Amino acid sequence: MKDTQKIIEEVNKIFVAYLEKKELRKTPERFAILEEIYTRGGHFNAENLYIDMTNKNYRVSRATVYNTLELLVECDLVTKHQFGQNLAQYEKSYGYKQHDHLICTTCHKVIEFCDPRVQNIQSMISELLKFNILHHSLVFYGECQRDNCENKVTA
Repeated sequence: MKDTQKIIEEVNKIFVAYLEKKELRKTPERFAILEEIYTRGGHFNAENLYIDMTNKNYRVSRATVYNTLELLVECDLVTKHQFGQNLAQYEKSYGYKQHDHLICTTCHKVIEFCDPRVQNIQSMISELLKFNILHHSLVFYGECQRDNCENKVTA
């Protein structure tokens, strides 16, 4: 729990600096959204975040959630993914190691994985092609082979 609290303090400082640089207001709602994101795990969409916050009696509007998410993406505290669907998904990005994704095209489950060989390839390509890679995104699409795939059709 202390690690989570420390990370929340650090991301708050980063967000304050970003808002001040952009001359934007530092509202309690924006910081409540940031804290809610950094206390949850995995991927989420804006609508689910809004519903979860209203269920916890936060006084935030849907527009504030969407606008704050865009600010958090701009200052690199949140990563936005499209994953081939119309619905954007987000995940916290500060203090979390680089990882890639598997997406089930049947149940749309997102599975994270980390393989050091991907980082090795990135380093090799960067050096070989004299290219400064800032970040990457690797997504594999397929079907779960798990029995608990939520939408699997059984014959």
